Formats: sequence, C-alpha cells, structure tokens
Amino acid sequence: MSNLIRLIIACVIMGAAIALCAFGFWGWGILVLFLGGIVLFSYFFNENMIIAQWFLRKEKSEKAEEWLLKITDYEKQLNKNQHGYYNLLIGLIESRKSPLKSEKYFKKSLALGMKMSHNTALAKLSLAGIAMAKRNKREAQMYLQEATKDDKNKLLSDQIKMMKTQMAQMDKQQVVRGGYRQF
Repeated sequence: MSNLIRLIIACVIMGAAIALCAFGFWGWGILVLFLGGIVLFSYFFNENMIIAQWFLRKEKSEKAEEWLLKITDYEKQLNKNQHGYYNLLIGLIESRKSPLKSEKYFKKSLALGMKMSHNTALAKLSLAGIAMAKRNKREAQMYLQEATKDDKNKLLSDQIKMMKTQMAQMDKQQVVRGGYRQF
C-alpha cells in the first residue's frame, strides 16, 4: 500500500475519532484514535521492515527476506528516510548468501543516507569485509577508518578490532606463501 493512501486513511480515522468524541462517545473515540495512531505510525515505519528487522535479530534471514520481498516498490511504499535502511537490510540478507553481490546494496544505502550513525558504520564495516575478500587492502582500510569514526557509541568496536586483526593476518599469509609480499 502506498504511503499516500496510508496517510489518507489515518486522517479519515482520526477525523472519525474526533467526531465520536464530539458526539459524546468517548470510549469509542479513544479506541478509534488509538487505531488511527497505529495507521499513522505505519506511515513513518513500514511494518514489513520492522518485522524483517525482528527476524534478522533472531537470525532467521529466510523469514526476513520473505517480509522484505513483500515491499514491491520501495520508493512508493516507504518514506524517503527508510530507503537507505531498506537497502541495508537487503544487503545484510544478501551478504549471508553471496557476500560479493551485496556490495551494491551497501553502497546504495550509504548513498541514500541513514540517520543513525551505527547503521552507517555497519554498512561501511560490511564494505570493508567485502574489500578484504577481494584482497583490496587500501579500500578495506579506508572503510574501516570511516566505520570507526561513525561508530560513536562503540557498538561495533569488537567487530572492527576483529576485522583489523584479520587484515594483519592477511598480510602475514601473503608473506608466508611466497616468501615475499605479493601484490
């Protein structure tokens, strides 16, 4: 359902709630006002994305993908602030199947922008992992530094440290294999 239709339905329900209260039906008016608030809430936060995030936290990526696929045209169905988050969630799900194909979703989520800095840090950390898989150390270091800057609440500090140790091991593996560093 498009966001414009959700907004119209919310306004109609809120108007009905005000009318019920005006005619003296306070109990029904408050109930209908509560229902209108839920519909208005779905304008700002899409229910499919909320359920998909919940399944991702529970480590059920198949179900999360199911709920995200119910969003057919995200540009019409989601608020503009949610476009980046949608691509981030798709990228996280895709990274579990084929990590190298998820790069475009993470880059698109960064281009569209996200309000929360730890989500930006998560996207950059994922891009650093993809760059490491491609053996592109400079790009990986750049994304790691940016992720460290964006992780203001230190939510991803353990993952960033782990990624840095893996990068150091990557250098050692190159030296051990050929006896000298291969580029």
